[in-house]
Amino acid sequence: MKMSIIFRLAWVIALVCAGLTLVLQPGCQAISLPALLGTPTSAEKKIPAEYNLTEQKDKKILVLVDQPAYFATGINLRYFLTDMIIRMLQSNAKLGSEQFIDYDALAEFRANSDTFWLLTPEQVGSRLGAQLVLFVIVSDYQITLVGDTGLNNGLLEVQAAIVDVATGQRLWPTLEQAKVIQVSFESKRQDSEAAAVRLAVAAAHCVTRYFYNCRKDKFTISEERTGLGWEDYE
Repeated sequence: MKMSIIFRLAWVIALVCAGLTLVLQPGCQAISLPALLGTPTSAEKKIPAEYNLTEQKDKKILVLVDQPAYFATGINLRYFLTDMIIRMLQSNAKLGSEQFIDYDALAEFRANSDTFWLLTPEQVGSRLGAQLVLFVIVSDYQITLVGDTGLNNGLLEVQAAIVDVATGQRLWPTLEQAKVIQVSFESKRQDSEAAAVRLAVAAAHCVTRYFYNCRKDKFTISEERTGLGWEDYE
């Protein structure tokens, strides 16, 4: 009897090493042994955060979006991007709402400061009581009609960085001045505000995914137009 148990155990171990599938009972669905033993599947593997905000729960964060005045969008991209970025950080990086400087406080400070445009991100963060500033610059925004079809194409490009308010040091990214994100869509029937929200959601995801351990199958989205160097994540 003992020999029989040992033989069966050795057989199961051999299957595990071979990466094969185990069927426990007739009529039951096959279960992969890696899944049975708790090994993450390829879809569940995570890409490590480049700058882990989940470890910064004691820090007050200002999301500062700059939309150049020459972008005559007719909509407030600052608000849409700020709102989406904060929502995604709360959901995916598990940050509390109390960690973020309120958008209305920033908007009031911006409106009442004649020299706002002269201030650095860390100076703005200091005035508003933040320790970290996620600075996002809108560098391109386009909504174009597709002939007379009633459809439109959209494009949004942003550059993002995180700076330490106390020192002015750029904490992320470390190898470049800013992370460039470009998202777009083609041939969609929607008004300008719906188009802006669609682009803001896509851009917010592409920015915030670097701040938590993101599942590999959730990392890229169809709207993204920037290269990722997937070989780095194999």
